[in-house]
Amino acid sequence: MKIALFGATGMVGRRIAAEAVHRGHHVVAASRSGKAPLTDGLLTAVAADAGAQEQVAEVVRDADVVASALVPLRDGTDPREPFLSLYRAFLTGIRGGGGPRVVVVGGAGSLTVDGGTPLMDTPGFPADYKPEALAHAGLLAALRDVDDLTWTSVSPAAMIAPGERTGLFRVGGDTLLTDRDGNSAISAEDYAVAFVNELEQGSHPHARISVAY
Repeated sequence: MKIALFGATGMVGRRIAAEAVHRGHHVVAASRSGKAPLTDGLLTAVAADAGAQEQVAEVVRDADVVASALVPLRDGTDPREPFLSLYRAFLTGIRGGGGPRVVVVGGAGSLTVDGGTPLMDTPGFPADYKPEALAHAGLLAALRDVDDLTWTSVSPAAMIAPGERTGLFRVGGDTLLTDRDGNSAISAEDYAVAFVNELEQGSHPHARISVAY
């Protein structure tokens, strides 16, 4: 399978690329810098701006599926509208290139707890993470209005960080997954396993899924 991956050099994007290559898929890893997230004959690094429709169309033109690990701005400004604008252009580029399906890295802040309260609105949610959580929530709401592209959003657990690849995790929906002690966590490596599973299988069209231990 040929995967067009945007945001390939970030913490999560690099692991998605590594997992896909590990399974024998050809990955076209797109980033503004054009740097390769790893060295492998199955990976081709290209320079492309996810906000430039023509560049996106060219990258996705022959892909079987598109993957996005794009993240909101982290420069202290409100990232919501810039993130939505980026994705509007990005999705338009996918349409222009005939991309059949897109799977995106989502956020955990909009996952619900305690009878429907978004995690980001609960006491103790870190204030520094709220702008990014709101940006991801806005993107999810926008995706749910998209009916001319097949999309899936994959939300991680409340805590995601580099760690071990175990291949053991649970897949849920809009509710935050926690263990018996109330913890919600996933390694970036296992998140990538779940993400590539969705790239391969396309089991959750027009839906948000979540992943945690």
